[in-house]
Amino acid sequence: MNPLEHKTVTRLLYLALTGAATGFGWYLGGLQGLLLLPLCLGFWGLAEWNAARTDRELAQLSQTLNRILHGEEHLGVEEYSEGELGILRSEIHKMTVRLREQQQALQADKVYLANSLADLSHQLRTPLTSMNLVAELLYKEDLTPQRRAKLCRELYQLLSQMDWLVTTLLKLSKLEAGTIPFRSDTVPLEEVVRQAAAPFLIPMELREQTFSVDCSGSFIGDVHWTAEGVGNLIKNAMEHTPAGGSITVRGRENALFSELVVEDTGPGIDPQDLPHLFERFYRGTSRTSHGFGIGLSLTQRIVTGQGGTIQARNRTPQGAQFVLRFYKGTV
Repeated sequence: MNPLEHKTVTRLLYLALTGAATGFGWYLGGLQGLLLLPLCLGFWGLAEWNAARTDRELAQLSQTLNRILHGEEHLGVEEYSEGELGILRSEIHKMTVRLREQQQALQADKVYLANSLADLSHQLRTPLTSMNLVAELLYKEDLTPQRRAKLCRELYQLLSQMDWLVTTLLKLSKLEAGTIPFRSDTVPLEEVVRQAAAPFLIPMELREQTFSVDCSGSFIGDVHWTAEGVGNLIKNAMEHTPAGGSITVRGRENALFSELVVEDTGPGIDPQDLPHLFERFYRGTSRTSHGFGIGLSLTQRIVTGQGGTIQARNRTPQGAQFVLRFYKGTV
């Protein structure tokens, strides 16, 4: 440590210089000595005043930091001063702001985790209750083979629902944590739709629904994850379109973005649901479904994770429409 940075050493040095200057003044004598003596005393007084002011500011800063550590106060801009202490205050202010932001982020994460666990337990409770009832019925010895086979199919369906829920939640959690790297490949839009629609072609045929695709152009992104997101939209349209209805996917590309539009001829979306449609576990008030309300949330994360946007709206005269845009530059 620099000895001059210690206030006791500095004061002793000032005192020694003042004493030497005073002795030199007496040695000179006369008018020069008389003038040098008050000048030395003034210099000593100024040094003492400056040291006392520094001590007060350091004590005040120490008290302020103590209150900050106990959450009683924050360091405001109006408390800044010039000089080295001003720089120190500025750096402390930056540190406290950063620490508070981190604390708020951690608190928000805790609340989000608690809400997610509560939602997950609520969503799992329904299929688990149904599975327990089915298992109890299977224990009965007087069941006919047909009844037993039906219960087994119901049990398998419930297990499939739980498996889909857990798998989708894991994907959603990874997307929200930003741990999934998206590829940047140039892929035809028609290829994305083909992969997305493949699991639903037979169910749509059984429902006598018409599925049509009109896509041109390509987009830059991850074909696997994008197909999964578009697949959720096709599945959602299929579930809410009556028998004999139609589901259409259109795609186009221009100089600014690549666009996919998924639309159906169902009852549409209640206006009250539109602001909450992409919230996790949200179920609409009018579009009754046995789903869990996380498919659209997953799709939104996939699209926005690639720098895109997704918008839901109603068609005229009826039906729902989802518009996905993947921009070729930063929006």
